[in-house]
Amino acid sequence: MTPSDGYLLDNRQDEAARRFDAFAALFDPTTFRHIEAFGIGPGWRCWEVGAGGTSVVSWLAEKVGATGKVVATDIDTSRLAAAARPPVEVRVHDVGADEPPGEGFDLVHARLVLVHVRDRERALRSMIQALRPGGRLLVEDADPALQPLTCPDEYGPEQRLANRLRQGFRELLAERGADLAYGRKLPRLLRTAGLSGVEADAFFPVTSPACTALEAATVRQIRARLVAAGLATEEDIDRHLANVEAGGMDLVTAPMISAWGKKA
Repeated sequence: MTPSDGYLLDNRQDEAARRFDAFAALFDPTTFRHIEAFGIGPGWRCWEVGAGGTSVVSWLAEKVGATGKVVATDIDTSRLAAAARPPVEVRVHDVGADEPPGEGFDLVHARLVLVHVRDRERALRSMIQALRPGGRLLVEDADPALQPLTCPDEYGPEQRLANRLRQGFRELLAERGADLAYGRKLPRLLRTAGLSGVEADAFFPVTSPACTALEAATVRQIRARLVAAGLATEEDIDRHLANVEAGGMDLVTAPMISAWGKKA
C-alpha cells in the first residue's frame, strides 16, 4: 500500500500523534512482555514493521544497545525522525510490496499493521524471510469483527450512536481492503508458514483514559470520510464527541491478538 491509496488513518493527519500515544498506553505493556520473554538483549538485530510512532522503536533500541540494530520501516516515516539515531535506522518501506530491508534479524515485529496491508500474504512471507534461523516473529493485530462495538453495554442513545459510528468506521476500513477478521487467523498463518512453537493471546481493554483518547482521535481523523460516505452527519459526530468528552461511556477497542513463533 502506498500513501496515494488513501490510507484511512494517515500518519500525517493531525490526530495521528494522539492515536500513537493511545496505542502506546494501551498496547506497549503487552508488546514488551512478549518480546522480553524472547530474551531480547544487547546485540540483537530487530526489524520494526510499520513503526508509525516511536515508543516501540525507542524501547527496542534501549534493549539492543550500541552493539545491536533496530530497522524501523513504514510507508510514511514522518513521525520517526526523533528515533533516527544509532542503533536505529529508519527506512521508507512498504512491507506488502518491497523486499525485506535486510536479513538475519533476531526479531521481526509488526503491531496493528498487516490488517491494513492489501497483500498480507506477501508481507508475512517477507517478514519470515528476514529472520535468521531461530529468530522470532511477533505479529499483533486487531480483530474488529470479533468484537465490533464501541460500547458493548448498549443501554442508551449515546451508546447506540457510538456503535453506529464504529460500524461506519469498519465499513470504511473494509472498502480499503482491511481484513476485519485477520487477528484470529494469525496462529494458523504462522503455523502454515512453517514457524515452530506458535502461541497466541489477546488483550481486550474495556475502559480507560487511553480508550477514550483513541476514540476521540479516531473519529476526528475520519469524520470527513464518514460524512462524505453518508455514514454519519456532522451533527452525529459533534454529538458523539461531546458524549465522549463527558466521560460517561465505557469505550472499548477491538481485541488485539498477539501471535508468535520461531523460524526453523
